[in-house]
Amino acid sequence: MATNNIKKTAIDQLGYGFIPKEYLQEGQDEYVFRNLQNRSGIEYRHLTAYEIESLVKNNNTSDDWNNIYVSDFFNPTLVKNCKFHGLVRISKLEPYFLDFSDLKVPVGLYNSTIISSDIGDNVCIDNVNYLSHFIIGNEVIILNVNELVTTNHAKFGNGILKQGEDENIRIWLELCNENGGRSVIPFNDMLPGDAYLWSKYRDDDDLLKKFKEFTEAQYKNERGYYGKIGDRTVVKNCHMIKDVWIGEDAYIKGANKLKNLTINSGAKGRSQIGEGVELVNGIVGFGCRIFYGVKAVRFIMASNSQLKYGARLINSYLGNNATISCCEVLNSLIFPAHEQHHNNSFLCAALIMGQSNIAAGATIGSNHNSRGADGEIIAGRGFWPGLCVSLKHNSKFASYTMISKGDYLSELHIPIPFSLVANDISKDQLVIMPAYWFMYNMYALARNSWKYIDRDKREDKIQHIEYDFLAPDTINEMFTSLNYFETLVGKSFLQKEELYTSATTKAECVAVGKKLLNEKNPIINQLEIIGEGFENAKRKTILIKVTQAYHIFKDLINYYGRIELIKFIQNHAFKNLGDIVNILPSKIKRKEWLNVGGQLILKDDLDAFRLNIKSGLLNGWDAVHHWYIEKGSEYQEQKFKHALASLVELNDWNIKSLDASQLTEMINGAVAVKSWMVAGIFDARAKDYENPFRSMVYDNELEMNEVIGKLADNGFIINQQNELNQFLHEMEVLKNRFELVPSLV
Repeated sequence: MATNNIKKTAIDQLGYGFIPKEYLQEGQDEYVFRNLQNRSGIEYRHLTAYEIESLVKNNNTSDDWNNIYVSDFFNPTLVKNCKFHGLVRISKLEPYFLDFSDLKVPVGLYNSTIISSDIGDNVCIDNVNYLSHFIIGNEVIILNVNELVTTNHAKFGNGILKQGEDENIRIWLELCNENGGRSVIPFNDMLPGDAYLWSKYRDDDDLLKKFKEFTEAQYKNERGYYGKIGDRTVVKNCHMIKDVWIGEDAYIKGANKLKNLTINSGAKGRSQIGEGVELVNGIVGFGCRIFYGVKAVRFIMASNSQLKYGARLINSYLGNNATISCCEVLNSLIFPAHEQHHNNSFLCAALIMGQSNIAAGATIGSNHNSRGADGEIIAGRGFWPGLCVSLKHNSKFASYTMISKGDYLSELHIPIPFSLVANDISKDQLVIMPAYWFMYNMYALARNSWKYIDRDKREDKIQHIEYDFLAPDTINEMFTSLNYFETLVGKSFLQKEELYTSATTKAECVAVGKKLLNEKNPIINQLEIIGEGFENAKRKTILIKVTQAYHIFKDLINYYGRIELIKFIQNHAFKNLGDIVNILPSKIKRKEWLNVGGQLILKDDLDAFRLNIKSGLLNGWDAVHHWYIEKGSEYQEQKFKHALASLVELNDWNIKSLDASQLTEMINGAVAVKSWMVAGIFDARAKDYENPFRSMVYDNELEMNEVIGKLADNGFIINQQNELNQFLHEMEVLKNRFELVPSLV
């Protein structure tokens, strides 16, 4: 039977030989990297005879007092009941107490075993059973910790290898797929875009090799780096902390196990870790909050994200400004601004592209009913599955898809954005209502876009995240949807009139459907519009309210284009319409865009980027991140061109024909849609006050207003109305500037 391998070594060797001799180069000692890491600038000296005597009187021991170094401001009376082993350096200790969040502790070292560590100014270390190979900053509090240790092969959560280690121990994050086919190597400062690019282009071996080289080049493979606890960090009542790098001003209390981690904290955001937390093999970004029984293994949390209330995060990347509570997330790549609450929701093997909300009881992906653990779910931004939604791999959803309660037993492909997907069990059919958000929940749609901007607490906004629901990605999806509508309506009409044959072409269907839809022909209401390719099942997929959705999408595409053109005109000192026409391009084409970690980037630019990576023109993750910044700086101009191309394509418009009449029509049209949207925001929220099943829990209106607030006092609605009024004023100014008809009514 196998036994534990326990070695016996002479006690005077404890604290020495941190780096095995075979990994030291000629002229190096075991402190070579420790000395590089400690940048405090403190000058140390040997203890005086008086200081040694005082330390011995206070029941302190050392294997060799000559290996205890101190600063000139060291006070030996503030060190009691400690055991020192190896080379220990102690800075200033003064007769103060440190006060943090009602915790008051005296400066000094008490009741602890300290091995080969550097300790900064005015630190409190009390009841630390085993402290080994750490560099500790100034005014740090470490209280009641069982084990605080760094090994000579510490990687601090980065997926690198140290000298002498085999490839099979490397840490990989198995994102988006449980079979590891999209695995990436985690590293500190990994952005959502990095994780996406690495996990996505699995057919590009040269690109993947470059990404691995970039990661390995960022870190040294030598053994012997120490753990760190930054200035003013508080660590109390924890069990085990091993191979952890902790930044400044962090607060860690009651954690069970922290192992192989980087915990970023400091001026860019203070991170906190609370009771019962267990974190292994991960990166914690600036400003993160992790509380109450959380378990995370092989993970990255981007800045300002949160895990709470027993959440489990495994083999996953959680984007910036995201929150997961109580539930389980496995093998997922989640872009910024994600919300997932409640103990019984489950997310597995998924790419969730941001601004998403997973409700209670949702089971997003399960491989238990498939032949292999290789299924995936891809959801565009704004994904919102409702209560008790069960989805099957593989499924794919356009932006802002809402899914109503139900078990969806077959794979789904929903290419129409802003849709409500429903499982009609009574008729055994899938029902899709396009443009649902604009018809029935404009308040939530607009408020979410506003709150994501308001809650974006990133200090380093390297990636330009798009939060507007009208953007190049959703506009392109709308164009695709218009073609779907025209095709399906035309086919349904021809079938009803018994004019559809096997020889009927798609173009013929589109021509018929387009005519009917543009006329808003009431016969469409009599048609059963059957979708194709939306569900991997024999039952029907029915599209409803297609006429309304068709015209809403056209109105929104026009609004998007007009708003961008209006902003372009406002931002330039054009003297007359001729100046505008002269600067507008004569030919322009709508292009494909991709969501790269929440940042929208032209596919053409991304294709060029990949070539530049492989050719060596872009070398290293810093270069990749600089490229994100460059694309972000170009985004508004590229978005304007896309908006202009959308106007041209939708209206078959000659861009060089812009005249006073057309500009007036564009301004009036933008005002009309903006007014409609603000009215929709109010109406959607007003329903909560008018619905008798909402108000029946209150005895009177006064009680209701006290509980949920007056509708008239709703801050978001007031903000939107103020924005509309400002917009109306700006449009009057714009009309006057170009001597257009001033009336907006």
